Amino acid sequence: MKSPSLFSLALLGLCLPFAASADIHPWPQFRGPDGNGIASADDVPLRFSESENIAWKTSVPGKGWSSPVVTDKGKIWLTTAIEVMPTEEEREKMLTATGEDPKTFKARQIAKNIKLQVLELDLKTGKIERTIDLITVDAPDAIHALNSYASPTPVLDGDRLFCHFGTYGTLCLDTTTGATVWSQKFPLEHSVGPGSSPFIDGDRLILINDGVDQQYVIALDKNTGETLWKTDRPEMRAEKGDQKKAYCTPIAITDKTGRHQLVCMGSQWLVSYDPATGKELWRLDHGSGFSVVPRPIYDEKNGLVFISTGFGKPELWAVRPDGTGDITDQPDQVAWKESKRIPAKPSPLLIGDELFVIQDGGIGTSFDAATGAIHWTERIPGNYSASPLLANGRIYLANQEGMVTVIAPGKTFQVLAENQLDGQLMASPVALDGTLLIRSDSAIYRIQ
Repeated sequence: MKSPSLFSLALLGLCLPFAASADIHPWPQFRGPDGNGIASADDVPLRFSESENIAWKTSVPGKGWSSPVVTDKGKIWLTTAIEVMPTEEEREKMLTATGEDPKTFKARQIAKNIKLQVLELDLKTGKIERTIDLITVDAPDAIHALNSYASPTPVLDGDRLFCHFGTYGTLCLDTTTGATVWSQKFPLEHSVGPGSSPFIDGDRLILINDGVDQQYVIALDKNTGETLWKTDRPEMRAEKGDQKKAYCTPIAITDKTGRHQLVCMGSQWLVSYDPATGKELWRLDHGSGFSVVPRPIYDEKNGLVFISTGFGKPELWAVRPDGTGDITDQPDQVAWKESKRIPAKPSPLLIGDELFVIQDGGIGTSFDAATGAIHWTERIPGNYSASPLLANGRIYLANQEGMVTVIAPGKTFQVLAENQLDGQLMASPVALDGTLLIRSDSAIYRIQ
């Protein structure tokens, strides 16, 4: 039997049953509705490839590692950076002019000019319906070769979209008109480019601004962009600013005492703040970890916050968030730790009583969330930056080489499928009913 073409598959995808707008569960932020990588989605595809189960594949202009966000009306929003790149000779001159050490040149990229945009796509068809120019930057800073100028994932809140590009600007858009409601700029020396995604807590837009030159957390009025509070990070031991920077995304929790907290991971310190005032509630010295990327997650059942301590030598910590002040030396505030096979970029995934992590180099580990006991440790093909996704009772792992490995959660290791796509996968995937959305370095896929 002749294999169907991508075109026929796309047509088939358009003819398949599709939920009415009212039935679409929105995907409003990095790692989904609760920011923990868990999707309340049914019938998510298990097997797919460039020629199997592709409803549509749309080329995305520019470059960006931000994840897509999806409205309840079936609209996808995606940020990207259109880059004007230098020749190799120009690149070396530009990096030299910025003061970069020539030893780092291979790990750096730099653009002559970037145009930061947001795209609106239709979930049914994959058609790009709007391209909105947001910010143009001449001579932007150099970034890491694995990063992009559009890595922070935007956040949706009703008919508002909040796009954050680190030092280059933060904007609130009206998704109905595409107009900018407000914009702000908080200059920061990222060193390797922006990474922390914005977060909505009530009427506040929270930004973690942990740069080489300054480190602080700020809350803006989401309606006006005005600063509500700004709190500096605790003093750090590191002498070099490069070991003070971080790229983490905050979470909000309510601990067992009923105290609402904003938990913001950074280099050396894990800090909890009062979301209304920015007052520090507690802090924990986690060592010398820096350039922290993984987003913390909260285990409400066991009352634990799980963190990865970042670059250097990543460690996984299970922290009790019910303390006050400096809890570093307080007994029992850290339930357990693990120092082997821990990710520096992908976030952890909590599934019931089990905690799963995928190390950057492709070693997966399943822990007992309460005790840290290891159920299994196995190698999974590829290198990883994207965070794992739980959908339809399965764990989806997108590697940088374009493969999505699907494994079963549980106390035994079981591979369910290996799915190869073209291109590089750095953005964390999204799951909706009957659908996976996967962004590569050149396209976005709807797998159905």
